[in-house]
Amino acid sequence: MHYPEPIAQLMESYMKLPGIGEKTAARLAFYTVGMNEDDVTRFAKALISVKRDLTYCSVCGNMTQNDPCDICEDKNRDQSVILVVEHPKDVISMEKMHEFKGLYHVLHGVLSPIEGTGPEDINIPVLIKRLQKDEIVEVIIATNATAEGEATAMYLSRLIKPAGIKVTRLAHGLSVGSDIEYADEVTLLKAVEGRREM
Repeated sequence: MHYPEPIAQLMESYMKLPGIGEKTAARLAFYTVGMNEDDVTRFAKALISVKRDLTYCSVCGNMTQNDPCDICEDKNRDQSVILVVEHPKDVISMEKMHEFKGLYHVLHGVLSPIEGTGPEDINIPVLIKRLQKDEIVEVIIATNATAEGEATAMYLSRLIKPAGIKVTRLAHGLSVGSDIEYADEVTLLKAVEGRREM
């Protein structure tokens, strides 16, 4: 079946999102057509806003409207501990538990030789520069419990430990193969409390 051009274009746009195939895209497109025009306008403005109004913090790499981000600027946080995560959504997950009071560093990925992702392709060089100038005593590595996450954690540990900085890893209260964003606050709290030195 041929869809009218506006529907086809909208479906094509929805299919660029992860996990959205043709059937789901068609369902979303037709739902959008039935929405109130004000709601569609707000939705369109929200999409444009996330692209125009957000940037990455020049210090930690987290997504922010201000540079540096509010977390990096907060002098009440423990400036001696950095928790390293894969993605900005992991920072949000960690902040939901309201227990970690240190700083963050977002890698924007993991090492993956299969995909050709090396240390220079993710936010590792910025982390190393940050560790050289700041008074950091501990780096907590909170990459996901996947093969790539573990490889990235080991690489970072070998890179950081010679500088005399304590390197710990989140405890595996997180099940292997799981993502931080899907864990509940209690699981995340136990994982932070049970972190171990590498």
